[in-house]
Amino acid sequence: MKNRIPERLGIAYPILQGGMIWVSDAGLAAAVSQAGGLGMIGAGGMSIEEIEREVARAKTLTEKPFGVNIPLLRADAREAIEAVARAGAAVLATSAGNPKSYTAMAKDLGARMIHVVSNVRMAEKAEEAGVDVIVAEGYEAGGHNGFDELTTMALVPQVVDVVNVPVVAAGGIADARGMAAAFCLGAEGVQLGTRFIACVESPAHPRYKEMILSATERDTVITGRAFGPVRVLRNKLADMILQAERDGLPPEEIQEMIGSGRGVKACLEGDLDEGSFMSGQIAGMIHDVKSAAEIVRELMEGYEQVVSQLPRPRTDRQ
Repeated sequence: MKNRIPERLGIAYPILQGGMIWVSDAGLAAAVSQAGGLGMIGAGGMSIEEIEREVARAKTLTEKPFGVNIPLLRADAREAIEAVARAGAAVLATSAGNPKSYTAMAKDLGARMIHVVSNVRMAEKAEEAGVDVIVAEGYEAGGHNGFDELTTMALVPQVVDVVNVPVVAAGGIADARGMAAAFCLGAEGVQLGTRFIACVESPAHPRYKEMILSATERDTVITGRAFGPVRVLRNKLADMILQAERDGLPPEEIQEMIGSGRGVKACLEGDLDEGSFMSGQIAGMIHDVKSAAEIVRELMEGYEQVVSQLPRPRTDRQ
């Protein structure tokens, strides 16, 4: 499969693993990279020192390129980006902000730049900022989402139509059918998150993985629409937040009620009631835990089969 994503990122296959906080550690990232995709360390909850340690650990596990995701909402975003590049990560992925202030610095330090967007205007700004790849993430995705509620099916082709840099589709993709659909929309790569939570190398708590395996297509909800939409699996905490929103509580009171550490309770402790279990709608079709290598291999082999079996529309008038 020839396109610009492998060439720009130095990988074998146009498959990216999303940078998920508390889940995307060096072990998972290295496993995906070893399989030919681009593994990503999710550094949203890490200190500068922890980022440096995880990058160093990933380098002991793979010689292939991997990336680190830095949300630009971090107060120390510049320091974090410098740490990522200087520690030797080949790719820097940014989100939740405008990468313009950081692109030149990252590239001077030798890192490729990816930026995640949720609408067309953000994609245009990312291209103006000089990023190498744009990830267009639809509202089906797990975790933090954009306010516009644009689905992957609607967002990806509109982004492809206005930018010249290669686009990666994210949100609602977990198998070869989703990959083929993304390519039909004009994307040159796919990014998977939830599928890699239910992965052998994922450090997610076994109860987290089991929640994904037992989920249906209706088991995720959006919380925090007023101050920061997040797609999570429904549980006691999610229901409490949704009720508070229905009751009209001010956003600051809801945030205070939620408190901190909910991601740790979910990902690392497996607290089924009090944790925030981020997950995409695609969880409903994930029914087993596989290795990163199996996931990547099935995507690539399945893609060719799906494309070869695409039905052709009828051209007669019968």
